[in-house]
Amino acid sequence: MAERLKNFVDVCVKKYSSLKILDKYLLKQIIMMFLMGVFVFSTIIFASDTFITLIKQITQFGIPFKVALIMILLNLPSVVVLSIPMGVLLSTVMVLNKLSLASEITVMRSCGIGLNRIAKPIFIFAFIMSLATFVINESVAPVMSKQSKDLALWALGQKNIPEGKENFVFKELGDNWYLKRLFYVGKCSKKTLYNVTVLDNAKPGTIQVLQAREGKTSPEGWLFQKGAIYTIDTDGQVLNTTLFDNSTVKYGLDLSRELNKNLANEMNFVALAKYVSKADLSPEDKRAFTVQLFDKLALPLATIVFVLVGVPLAITPPRVRYNRGFLFSILIIFAFYVLRALSISFGNAGSISPFIAAWLPDLILAVFGFYLYYKKVYTIE
Repeated sequence: MAERLKNFVDVCVKKYSSLKILDKYLLKQIIMMFLMGVFVFSTIIFASDTFITLIKQITQFGIPFKVALIMILLNLPSVVVLSIPMGVLLSTVMVLNKLSLASEITVMRSCGIGLNRIAKPIFIFAFIMSLATFVINESVAPVMSKQSKDLALWALGQKNIPEGKENFVFKELGDNWYLKRLFYVGKCSKKTLYNVTVLDNAKPGTIQVLQAREGKTSPEGWLFQKGAIYTIDTDGQVLNTTLFDNSTVKYGLDLSRELNKNLANEMNFVALAKYVSKADLSPEDKRAFTVQLFDKLALPLATIVFVLVGVPLAITPPRVRYNRGFLFSILIIFAFYVLRALSISFGNAGSISPFIAAWLPDLILAVFGFYLYYKKVYTIE
């Protein structure tokens, strides 16, 4: 009896050790392919959408190239968040497809190691990457996005400040070369303007004249100290006079409205939830922010859903003798992100609820994945 028990324990230990070796073997290949996938997909996103943004900021808003490049690098965590689910899917399908073509999956299953056990380390890896995506999207990405926006506003304000000049004028033009604002500066030293006079012709029917001892730019706008603002109508009559010690005016910061479209990226889940519940938003903005709120949870979980679909698709039938993993990965990624874009658009338009808009792509892919997984694991072909 003791001898039988000893043999049984030895068999269990050997099987457990072999499974640990199998986990290490799979994870090593998955991680290597995952890193390559994240690099490739991040580069594609960086070279398409992000590079276009860089050119637009340089040409349209006059932001210096070095500053715009730093802004792009600050947005890199947001790009990585989108690339992680793609990288997990690519690594899963490519590695399992390769093992299937080499008949290694067949050998494992003939030794009693089922597909559930083979996929276990992959699902654990996907779960860890899902948590990593959530953490990056909650902690790193909002801070970096906020710094990128502040840098853009600062650069836009700094572009009109010629260091060291005295008694100079610069202007801001509107549409059709319309004179929007005229600045007179007595002296500029260390990025601070002294004896500033601003003629603001932006509002129809009135003209505002601002006079201040000092002025400088910041991400919040132009900061003026010790001055007065005179509001004059077109007939030259003074309508209002305001004295101030400190005043912040958004002169020339036309980029801020466009950058505020990405306001949700500057907040984590809790901060965005408070903003949606407390802020006085229009129905359209509230819907859009609510969709982005739920998407902060739906996007990380897409990593696990991708694996659920990728595992059964990667197991190649014996008659197929080519690696179709990359093609499957691209098709799944394309279908998911097209569906995600359409769903979010419908949510922003109010056609569907924000909750459904954020979770619909995950739900559709999950149902499809469960069907394929059940068919591959629990049915005999």
